[in-house]
Amino acid sequence: MTNETIGTVLITEEQIREKAEEIGRQISEDYAGQEIILVGILRGAVPWMADVMKRITLDMTIDFMAVSSYGAATKSSGVVKINKDLETDIDGKHVIIVEDIVDSGVTLNYLEGYLKSRGAASVKLCSLLDKPEGRRVDIKADYVGFTVDDRFIVGYGLDYDQKFRNLPYITWLESE
Repeated sequence: MTNETIGTVLITEEQIREKAEEIGRQISEDYAGQEIILVGILRGAVPWMADVMKRITLDMTIDFMAVSSYGAATKSSGVVKINKDLETDIDGKHVIIVEDIVDSGVTLNYLEGYLKSRGAASVKLCSLLDKPEGRRVDIKADYVGFTVDDRFIVGYGLDYDQKFRNLPYITWLESE
């Protein structure tokens, strides 16, 4: 994309917060009496993770991983690279991966297997957005905020070449 402009608002900040409340409540019910570890995928998941974790009423630990499969491109390269690994021991623990978007599914499929191989008792996925049309592997999020069309989505943590993360809503990029 050479000259990019943002489209109209797809999902408002208020809609996102309402969905975070709903999902936080559901996670609290699903794991009642248990401790969980939220693993945020940097950098895009930070705003969504903050909103969801404030609404979870359980004991929890948080940690972060940085992985890449996009670089400055608008399509996943299919190669997953871990740039920052967990600092928390997850052996025997219930892990919920918090992601901004499930697109190709390649990264999340890899991470799910990776965390299970490190001894996690369970691994679930909580994503702000789901883009099923972009799927290249069979993976389904356990907690989904919203389903979006096959466009390049930005805002609320999602970026294009590190731009547009700070938008308080979800939109898409249009090429000029």
